[in-house]
Amino acid sequence: MSFKATNLFTAACLLAFCGAASAYTITGTVSDEQGKALEGASVSLLKEGKTATTDNQGKFTIHEDEQVDAIHGFSGSVGYISVNNGVLSYSQGSSAPVHVQIFNSLGYQVFKKTLQGSGMFDLNRAIKARGTYFAQVSVGSAKQSFKFATEGNYISTFNTQHALLKDAAQGEAIQFVAEGFDTLTVPLGTLDTTLNVKLKAVAPQFKFGYAIGNDPTPSKGCGSNSKLQKVKSVENGDQFQIQVGSDSRKYFITLPKNYDNKKPHKVLFALHCYGSSGEDFVHHNADYDHPTPYYGQQVLDKNGDYIFVSLDAIGGLWNKGQADHDFFAQTLTTLNENYCIDTSRVFITGFSYGAMFSYSLMQDMQSRVRAAATYAVADYNIWLPEGNAMKELPIAWMNVHGVNDGRCDYSRAKNSALPRILKRNGKADADENFTDASSEKPQEVSGNTGHVCYDFKNVDERFPVKWCSWPGDHQWTAHDTGNMGVGWNWESTWVPEEVHKFFEQF
Repeated sequence: MSFKATNLFTAACLLAFCGAASAYTITGTVSDEQGKALEGASVSLLKEGKTATTDNQGKFTIHEDEQVDAIHGFSGSVGYISVNNGVLSYSQGSSAPVHVQIFNSLGYQVFKKTLQGSGMFDLNRAIKARGTYFAQVSVGSAKQSFKFATEGNYISTFNTQHALLKDAAQGEAIQFVAEGFDTLTVPLGTLDTTLNVKLKAVAPQFKFGYAIGNDPTPSKGCGSNSKLQKVKSVENGDQFQIQVGSDSRKYFITLPKNYDNKKPHKVLFALHCYGSSGEDFVHHNADYDHPTPYYGQQVLDKNGDYIFVSLDAIGGLWNKGQADHDFFAQTLTTLNENYCIDTSRVFITGFSYGAMFSYSLMQDMQSRVRAAATYAVADYNIWLPEGNAMKELPIAWMNVHGVNDGRCDYSRAKNSALPRILKRNGKADADENFTDASSEKPQEVSGNTGHVCYDFKNVDERFPVKWCSWPGDHQWTAHDTGNMGVGWNWESTWVPEEVHKFFEQF
């Protein structure tokens, strides 16, 4: 009986290679999250103690050829193992079984079989894809490994120099280190593979605030079920009650249909205008003040990323000063403890009196509120706690205002409310102190149609300010057909989409 060398390995040959090469090659690329190659990254094979550095294309190679001593076992045993056209043939003269395991290039086992005596086994049932595989054959305590490739029709090609695959040590891993990026450690099941990895930039640390695109900051409620007891269910949400000082205050929560208590959700507080109520912004017959729930934001939350909250003012007016601020703060704390929220992405929005309250909150709650969007902000009757150091911190802000607003005067908002925020939002200096950007003026709409949204250039990028003007009156559903009259159509408002984009940049 004779066999071709590429299709036959005798048991004696497998277990008694003398001076054969034991080798491995690990190659790959290292890039950032945007796919840009990282040059000079250090790549370390931890157990082997070998290292490499990426080139200007982010590529690296760790390679080893070494001589191994002969492994003797089952002297005089007669047998063979071969793979031909996808069929494994074997013969074993001793009483010891032949154990065969096959792994893919990532080190995952794809086939395992214990063989006795002589016979054949069709690998078509075990290996379904073309590629490179590693076989490990053992008889008793002797063990040896080799690499082979299938071409789809399972005809195997063995390395003609009989290179043996060196086993990965237990706990072997490869580590990637690059300045300005998080260290990445990848466990290895094989020492012959290709890895293409992306490193995440180290999040910068600031004295105040977060980086744009920061990782979510999970709240205390993540991973547990809410213990809140609702007062009642309403259309599109539930009503709850909380005691604030001597007052019993009510608020509403709408969870996404796919709410997951392990996923940190963004939070949007909707603050109602004078003459309205908290429940109006949970559900309402469509009109120019309530085209969709929560100022049009819920319908834009396509992936269920937000928890929506609506607060109810006493007597319809946000005029309780500290008590209203406490109401907001206690409600937010309750959310933190009962739901999985992203505490770094809490947003507020409101129109008219709701805009006034939003403007008040955002200058007091900068450590808990990421950004605010107001519609027709009123720069009067603004209550702020005296001596509150938070008032001097920046806050991301967007305001939409009709230039013909006769109730919340546009000029007063532009010349007083706007510069007050810009004064704290200028680009941070070397000591991370925010500078004064109040000298910058917005571009504004002219004529009777259209709108202009101006993004301020001299503010810190982490605390953007956007000023949107349109030729309308006291209305939040701004549209490009001008004020109420011929062609007026609040359903064509562009405001919700602009606000959604503003919040989503964080």
